[in-house]
Amino acid sequence: MSNLHEVMAELYSVGKKPNRETVDEIIAGLEAMGNYISTSEVIRREYKNILLKEYEEFIEVHEREKTAMKYSDTDEGETNQ
Repeated sequence: MSNLHEVMAELYSVGKKPNRETVDEIIAGLEAMGNYISTSEVIRREYKNILLKEYEEFIEVHEREKTAMKYSDTDEGETNQ
């Protein structure tokens, strides 16, 4: 899916939580960027479930990276005695 990472990064940067409303925003963003998403309710429902899981994983990875960077910055300022 083209632009998915960009859309999720934008929503993450403004603190959007992984929920149905955010998934609707992801879909709207993808459609606005020219990605085709079926109008079938069954397919959209499945797609929303998948996007919710993907966004949860996206957040988890970025939170881990943020924590790792925080500890890395702290370690650089310390000296061993």
